[in-house]
Amino acid sequence: MVVVAVTNFINKGVKLLAVLLVSMTSLSVQAAVLDPDRADVLYHSYEGGGMTIDGPSVLLRKKTSESVAFTAYYYLDSISSASVDVISTASAYTEKRNEGQFGVEYLHDKTLMSFNLRQSDEDDYLAQSFSINVSQDTFGDLTNLNLGLSYGDNEIKRNGDDLFEEQSEQYRIRAGINQILTRNLTASINVEAIADSGYLNNPYRTVRYVDNSVPSGVAYQAEVYPETRNSFAAKLSASYFLPYRAALFFHYRHFNDSWEITASDVELGYRHPLGDSLELEFKVRYYQQTQAEFYSDLFPYRDAQNYLARDKELSDFSDITYGIGITYQLPASVSFGDTRSEASLQWDYIDFQYNNFRDPTADGGVGNEPFYGFSANVIRAFVSVYF
Repeated sequence: MVVVAVTNFINKGVKLLAVLLVSMTSLSVQAAVLDPDRADVLYHSYEGGGMTIDGPSVLLRKKTSESVAFTAYYYLDSISSASVDVISTASAYTEKRNEGQFGVEYLHDKTLMSFNLRQSDEDDYLAQSFSINVSQDTFGDLTNLNLGLSYGDNEIKRNGDDLFEEQSEQYRIRAGINQILTRNLTASINVEAIADSGYLNNPYRTVRYVDNSVPSGVAYQAEVYPETRNSFAAKLSASYFLPYRAALFFHYRHFNDSWEITASDVELGYRHPLGDSLELEFKVRYYQQTQAEFYSDLFPYRDAQNYLARDKELSDFSDITYGIGITYQLPASVSFGDTRSEASLQWDYIDFQYNNFRDPTADGGVGNEPFYGFSANVIRAFVSVYF
């Protein structure tokens, strides 16, 4: 039944993609242009909650004609974790993740089509995916319609266990509309549906349950997740451009899934120019979600229910992000062509508060430990060279 449902899902998505492509192409009245060639170099860093993730990425985009462009992308993560999840039942670990992506874009009149292949490789996880996207400018370039379809195939292993090997699949279909409403106001609505199937939990993660037969009063067993998950998300965005070249922007996103998680987040931001070369950005974002129906911080006994989870990301929690960024337009003397290159530095501070996930490393007794919370710092520095 799962295979049939997923097959129907992807078939309907392909048909919808084809219908919309034909419809949007028929609306073309004037040719558009591809984005300029560019090269990006990025360094990113995340540190918080006992985890450190950092590394570089490189992107190169090159047109071969006025209608075709190719993109190549490489991303490297170095991950070290001594998070509360890890140190409560295991030892800290370090690993690396390599990700590569190759894409091609084809422009016909005002219809832009793109195809992307992606692979992400870790010691115990191999993810491969492809995606197709179509966008169309119409109604005098005041409206942009877009539609996309993705498929991902994942191979999950467990270090130290050569016999463990699982698979999972993911299908995504997305659609959106971007609209210029007035001279200063633009808005967009984007929706996405996701179907996951297969092995969907972490092979290293455990749940805890009350066991009075051991001195600690608590024992552990492996998590057990459902083999399917269907999700839906919708996002509303708006930008208002002020007379002095500044801008206000707003985002609201709502999410729900078949695991009974409901989440929403809202973001407000402001961009302010300083002269002709500098731009400052300030933002604040608030996120909150409910727990999965099979989540519990502490189960009453072993095998208390069919599905078991203690991943804090499936718990009831919220976070708030404060961000600041600065972008510098590089001088024309170090740029190529008519488009000036730029350098940017962004910093986010995120505060996480979990409402029903307790810190098992703290005092207080089993089930009475304080609720967990931590803060994280995210830094991104990159240079974009247009040519």
